[in-house]
Amino acid sequence: MSVIINAVFPLFALILIGYISGRKRLLGAGAIDSLNKFVVWMALPALLFQSMAQITWEQINQPGYVAASSLAIAAVFGASYGLDRRRRGRLADASIEGLAASYSNAGFMGIPLCLMVFGPSSLPAVIIATLLTACALFAFSIVLIEIDLQGSRSVLGTTRKVALSLLRNPLVAAPVLGLALAAAQVALPYAVLQFTTLLGAAASPCALVTIGLFLAQSEPTGHHGAVWRIVLLKLFLHPLITFVLVRWVFDMPPLWASTAVLLAALPVGTGPFMLAKLYEREPAVTSRAILISTVLSLATVSVLVAWLGIPAMP
Repeated sequence: MSVIINAVFPLFALILIGYISGRKRLLGAGAIDSLNKFVVWMALPALLFQSMAQITWEQINQPGYVAASSLAIAAVFGASYGLDRRRRGRLADASIEGLAASYSNAGFMGIPLCLMVFGPSSLPAVIIATLLTACALFAFSIVLIEIDLQGSRSVLGTTRKVALSLLRNPLVAAPVLGLALAAAQVALPYAVLQFTTLLGAAASPCALVTIGLFLAQSEPTGHHGAVWRIVLLKLFLHPLITFVLVRWVFDMPPLWASTAVLLAALPVGTGPFMLAKLYEREPAVTSRAILISTVLSLATVSVLVAWLGIPAMP
């Protein structure tokens, strides 16, 4: 239990600082938008760029793990998307809800948790999971949102507008540029590496403080069903599907299988909230889903860690 508390406490502390600051109006009325834009346009792109630029083939050469993790994410996204589309109908809203239901907090919570539970040998698996969620899943969701919001009747016109929007979106352009450097085997200069390290380190703390600010200044959402649907899909369906895939469908080392299940069981990460706030698509839903899923994960992840055992799944 102490392992989970050590990993979760910083999340709550940062959200609490933001909440208190919002109640006391310490940062001003425009703090939410300013901090969110800082994360989306500067800090998170720096983190994604550096992660992709430093990735190696040895770190990602686990086809079974990649396939299982990707299919689990796709299955949960599809389940959430289908449920939301039947109720509300907007592609952008359904996409953000699907993103939240399948977006694990792998970067901020997964790294310290896996280091404490499985040790440094689990880091490559966490890196892959982070890239799948923060890059591939994020980019796919942005494509769906842009398609919906562009509102063009012409397929060619919509495609052109979406492509231009994606090229201008730093959350897509930054990891693509980093991947290109990694493929060309171009090492980042020391000064650039220090710059991206310092800037990228601000992404998670600022995002969590922003959530606290938003919770303090916003009215409770009326979409309670959407919030709990996200939470249940994330904490229960996602790890269940992942367990089935890593246990009976795909072949991989036991440590990688255990890490995949644990990462799938993590609460909702901050990415969906940042995207919802950027596009103004009911950010109250994702902020509360993050908070509730993080609270409940104290129990669900503790049970899972005890069941998985250390260091690997039986």
